[in-house]
Amino acid sequence: MKHLPRVLVVEDESAIAELIAVNLRHNGFKPVLAEDGAAAQRELDAVLPDVVLLDWMLPGQSGLQLARKWRADPRTKPVPILMLTARGDEPDKVAGLDAGADDYITKPFSPQELLARIRAVLRRRAPEQVADGVVLGGLELDAGTRRASWHGEPLKLGPAEFKLLHYLMKHAERVHSRAQLLDKLWGDHVCIEERTVDVHVKRLREALGAASPMLETVRGVGYRLTAQGELLK
Repeated sequence: MKHLPRVLVVEDESAIAELIAVNLRHNGFKPVLAEDGAAAQRELDAVLPDVVLLDWMLPGQSGLQLARKWRADPRTKPVPILMLTARGDEPDKVAGLDAGADDYITKPFSPQELLARIRAVLRRRAPEQVADGVVLGGLELDAGTRRASWHGEPLKLGPAEFKLLHYLMKHAERVHSRAQLLDKLWGDHVCIEERTVDVHVKRLREALGAASPMLETVRGVGYRLTAQGELLK
């Protein structure tokens, strides 16, 4: 039997939740509905979904609090989170990304846009398959097994950060603008903003720890991964 991607919809407005569920079912997804954080946690504890649609404003714990909580849990950390929000201002969008969301969609939205964004985060979740690994200084990465390490110590990376590190390691020493990174890594997603790259770079730096000096910001241009930065650790 074909696997239907499981989508956990955390939305307290039943009319919106049902509308989303109908569109998901008609397009090859398996929706699971939860009206608040407690119900969502029960569903997550039972079966991990392929993606979470998480409303910002919820009774009890907010979507931001839940995103931070699930990103801090090793079991739920890899699950993509798409934030549903009526807040369209950039600081609010950035707050959602900083909390751990992979993307956001502002209400009201069309079913077509929602489906496109879900498919995009699922595509980005799948690691790029390569026959061999990539090594840069003390950094080692194997996209086939989705493992990365720094001098033999495993690195804990989210799906987007892993893909970003993989690309930067394959194209080391080059400076990449935000627009170039968007095109190469998120080219299937026409609505995403350049500020999103900064958020994922910030997360990648935090995950790299002692290796973070290797990821350089070139002021006014973009980012570069360089073995020279290892000398600064």
